[in-house]
Formats: sequence, structure tokens, C-alpha cells
Amino acid sequence: MQQKHHSIFNIAVIVAALGYFVDIYDLLLVTIVKKASMMDVGATAETLLVDSAKVLNWQMYGMLVGGILWGVLGDKKGRLSVLFGSIILYSLANFATGYVQTVDQYAWCRLIAGLGLAGELGAGITLVSELMPKEKRGVGTSLVAGIGLFGAVGAYFTHKITGDWRLCYKIGGGLGIMLLFLRIKVAESGMFASAKSATVSRGNFLMFFNNAKRFKKYVLAVLIGLPTWYVIGIVVNQSDKFAEQLYGSKTVDSGRAIMFAYAGIALGDISIGLISQYFKSRKKALLLFYTMTVLSLAAYFSPINNSDATLYTISFALGFSTGFWAIFVTMGAEQFGTNIRATAATTIPNVVRGSLPGITFLFITLFQKDWGWNIVKSGIVTGIICILVTLIAFYFTEETFHKDLNYLEE
Repeated sequence: MQQKHHSIFNIAVIVAALGYFVDIYDLLLVTIVKKASMMDVGATAETLLVDSAKVLNWQMYGMLVGGILWGVLGDKKGRLSVLFGSIILYSLANFATGYVQTVDQYAWCRLIAGLGLAGELGAGITLVSELMPKEKRGVGTSLVAGIGLFGAVGAYFTHKITGDWRLCYKIGGGLGIMLLFLRIKVAESGMFASAKSATVSRGNFLMFFNNAKRFKKYVLAVLIGLPTWYVIGIVVNQSDKFAEQLYGSKTVDSGRAIMFAYAGIALGDISIGLISQYFKSRKKALLLFYTMTVLSLAAYFSPINNSDATLYTISFALGFSTGFWAIFVTMGAEQFGTNIRATAATTIPNVVRGSLPGITFLFITLFQKDWGWNIVKSGIVTGIICILVTLIAFYFTEETFHKDLNYLEE
């Protein structure tokens, strides 16, 4: 019999939230310390955009591969095994990042860190979803993401206070090791225990491709999350470059813009859980946030955005409007049976993160280098493509709010 945790502030939610806090701290630190760290390892003003994109993309490649690895292990060995293994790997990679001397070394360390970071959210969301009653799991998973996303704010102020990007990475590694002791108190999912004793395939990634209905659900579950990394990876991450083109400013700190955006995302993730609870619908809440995303992007690329203060304000609004990460991952978990749920919940967000190099290819290589467009036009067209693809996928995605998760995929 599956034991349910009826309080949204149970130990599983708290530990998953703190784990995701450290995850986001480490994940976003590479963009927050972008300029200082890249210049320190050999990048120049002329190569900064390309070199920083390389380091970030390699981290995303690691997350894409790691998403599959940890997802499979989560369904084969258990959700807690993934939480332990992933944090050890990315903590060690963060310590190593504090000692890199070249752009290539930096990229390799972030690749390994990405492999580890890939397991945190999916395993945490799966565990919380399976431990909580269906009426509250959306709020529980939103709290995990909402609290966790303040890790970006923590990373920003850690860098501001210490002024040492290498120390920031070492602190991230230390925070991860500390979390291992908290996780000892968390119990494994009863649903996983039941699935483990059943005679079904567990953690089989190919199951998403050998059935047309499952494949369609999987692809749609990925595509509805595209705007999040377009906004963070392109619009906010390159806010210093956009500000220069939009209104001639050379004083925007992209790390500060990321901090404001993630403060917005954290509040958005908490809010969307409550909104979906009010609507009794994941899709209605998601559509509301898509609408806010389009409006915020329109403001970002309009004449309204004509000062650093305005850009930071719009970055917060963009963050809030794309604060649907928790619901998007929860919907991914809710669409598949217990024997492949961790694989789904871990791979889906990491495939979205892994889409950033493709989005970057459109934004930099195709539109700017090959077609000769400026950064603003490239950003707008890239955004239109991402939003259109997402809205089409959203239309065909099923509602999962009332779905019972105690079932297996054959």
C-alpha cells in the first residue's frame, strides 16, 4: 500500500527543494560568473560570446546525456539512488571547475557537472509526485521548484559578496556534499517498491519510441517546455548584448539580469502550482503563463525597454511568466507509468535544456553569422519559432491534473 504524505511541507518536499536549490545554484553559476570566469581562462572581448556559448552548451550536452542515464537508473535502482549519485558527481565537478585554466578545461568540467546536475530535478519531482496525494502533488512539486530556483539568487549574491568565481564553484560543491546527509532521512517511493516486484520492464528508455502513443506524449511533453530555455539561455543570458543594441547601454550586468529572472521564475513556479489547483487544470494554468511570456517578450523587444532598470524589471517579468518549469516536469511525470516515470521526469527537462545548443544555432550561427542579421532581429525570430512550436505541442497535450499515478506501462 502506497504511503502518502498529506502535508505539502513533508521531509521529501523539503529535501527535494534544498537539493534543487543547490542544483540551480550550480547550473546558473556558469552564466552569472560568465565574463569574469571566461576572461580569466583565456577568452577575449572578441571571443567572449562564442567561448561562453561553448561552455554553456557543453554543460547542456552533459545534462542531455545525464538525463537519460539518471532517468534509467531512477526506474531500475530507485529515486533515492539517483539523488545520491547525481549530487556526488556534480559536487566533485564543481570543485574541479574552481581550478580550470583554459576554456577547454572549463567546458569539460561543465560537461561532467551537467551529467550530475541532470538527475536532481527529475528524481525529486518523481519522488514527491508519488509520495503525495494527487490533489496536492502539483502544489508540492511547485514548492520544490519554487524554493529551489532561488538557488540562482543565492549564486548571484555569493559571487557579489566573495568576488571570486572560483570560490563560488567550490562553495557549490560543498553545499552539495552537505545535502547528502539530509537525504538519509528520506524514504523511497512505495510505488517504485511495488513496480520493482512486478514483472515489467523498468527504466527502458526505448519504451518511449516503440509505441506511437507513448512517443507522441513524450515529444509533446518536451516541446511545451521550450520557452524556458529560450528566455534564460538567449534573452536573459545575452541581456548585456541586447541592451547595447536596443538602447546603447554598456552597463547591464547579465548576471544581475539572471538573478532577477530567477527570482521571478521561483515566484512563478510557486504561483502556478496554486493557480493549477484553483483551475483544477494543468493546461489552463500553463496557457495563462504562455500568454504572460508572449507579453513580456513583446515588452523586452519594444521601445519600452530603454533603460537598465526597465530591462531588469522585464527580466523579472520574463522569469515569472516562464515559471512553469515545475508544472511542465510534473506533467511529464504524470503521463507515464511508474516503471518509466523517473526516466520520463528526468529526461524530459534535460532534453529541453539540451535543446539550447539548437536554439543557439538558430540565434547565432544561422541568423547572425550566415544571414547577417543583428542580435535583436535574430532574438525576435528565434523566439517566434520557439513559441509557435510550443503552442502547437500544448494544443495536443493531454490534461493530467486528476490522473492516478499508480499504474505500470506494458
